[in-house]
Amino acid sequence: MITLQEIKQNESIKALVRASNRYLETLGYTDHGPRHLSYVSRTASGILKSLGYSEREVELAAIAGWVHDVGNSINRHDHGPNGAILLYPILQDAGMAIPDVVEIITAVGNHEEESGSVSSAVSAALAIGDKSDAHKSRVRNGKPDPTDVHDRVNFSIQENEVIIDRKNRIIRQSLQMNETSSVLEYLSIYLPRILMCEQACEFLGQRFELFINDRPVNNRAGV
Repeated sequence: MITLQEIKQNESIKALVRASNRYLETLGYTDHGPRHLSYVSRTASGILKSLGYSEREVELAAIAGWVHDVGNSINRHDHGPNGAILLYPILQDAGMAIPDVVEIITAVGNHEEESGSVSSAVSAALAIGDKSDAHKSRVRNGKPDPTDVHDRVNFSIQENEVIIDRKNRIIRQSLQMNETSSVLEYLSIYLPRILMCEQACEFLGQRFELFINDRPVNNRAGV
């Protein structure tokens, strides 16, 4: 089976990752480069590993996390489906088995909250990994634009942890924010992503809980 490390060394993938992050930087977006991809890859694979999924699914989740944003090299709009189309021949040429290729492109093609649908464990884990990434380190060069709500929100988040409570069937995201932004501003940009996390957790047989500064936000705690 093709591994994450092999995918990271693939020249076509590396070029698309660089181009995607460069394009989004030009548009003023927060980090979508190796830092973001590493977080998503690690979180997605960690979720499936903690829930007892197969080594194959865990590795595919890690790979999907690393390649999910390559479609931004074309356009921000529909970057999920665009990425899936780009990846099919690249992954096939890299020697990945076709069932694994299809698993990856389905997850990548559906990770956008505007149009995506969770249909597998890999796609669910990718959605949670991607949508949960909020942290001050996403602000480029550590210099937030005070007029940009995305910069303000991300810069305010000092800690971000995704916890898997397998016994109680809960996946909990815990954030610590300072006064740089507010919970209201966080929700103004992250609400659709929170809803996708809830759907993804439901697919995995879990419940999604969001805590900000130790307080429940989506009113599911203790249900």
